[in-house]
Formats: sequence, structure tokens, C-alpha cells
Amino acid sequence: MNMEPERYEKLAAAHAPKTKMWKNCGNAFWGGGLICVIAQGLKELYTHAAGLDAEDAGTLVSVTLIFAAALLSGIGVFDRIAKVLGAGTLVPITGFANAVVSQAIDSRAEGLVLGVGAKIFTVAGPVLLYGTLAGTFYGVIYWIVGLF
Repeated sequence: MNMEPERYEKLAAAHAPKTKMWKNCGNAFWGGGLICVIAQGLKELYTHAAGLDAEDAGTLVSVTLIFAAALLSGIGVFDRIAKVLGAGTLVPITGFANAVVSQAIDSRAEGLVLGVGAKIFTVAGPVLLYGTLAGTFYGVIYWIVGLF
């Protein structure tokens, strides 16, 4: 079937499902906010109930969120939550944990070395690489500015 690009675009747009942008934005907003509220609640719990200082409590909150996201990814619940909350689940630490665990789960049939070991950082690797490079770059700029 030969069709002009403009006509094809109109036809495709007419049959494409309509996005629920406002609903998706709202879900991402309250979902990400809910994760942050949970994190703050954990920090308060660790600070007051466990008697940790703020820095140690913050570290323990990060570890708890990573563990929770990895566990939920491993048992298949994180994906169902992400379907509802969308981008709200990408609050950096939970989204990063999910990205790493998902790759490990997807490649486990290929074995521990060539599957999980080789592919676990497929998604997270570029984040680590460019995050480290950006941090180094900005650190050098901060150091240079501090000389003046």
C-alpha cells in the first residue's frame, strides 16, 4: 500500500489511543510524593526510635528503600505499582534499584556469569558512568571556582 506521509500520519493519529496525560502526571506526583513521605517517616523512625543521628538515619533510609525496591522487583510487585504510579516510582533510588534487579531477573536463564553477571548493569551502567563523569566534572569546576 503506497500512501503519502501526511495521509499516513493523519490515519495513524486517528487510530492511536489517547494519552491520559493529566491522570498520569497526577499519579506520578502523588506516587513520588508518597515514596518520599515513606522515606521521611522511616528517617523519623530511625532517628527517634533507634536513636540514630540524622546522617546515619538517612543512610539507613537509602538502604531500606533500595532493599524494598529490589525485593518488590524480585517478586513482581514493583512493575504493578509502576503501572499505576508511572514516573513517580522513578524517585532516583527506587527506580535505580528496580533497573538493576530487573536486568538480573531478565538474564538469569543465561546463567550467573554470562547472564546475570554480564547484563546486570546494562541499564544502570550508563547512569553510573555518566553520573561519575558529571560528578567529577562539576567537582573540578567547584574546585577551580574555590581557588578564586
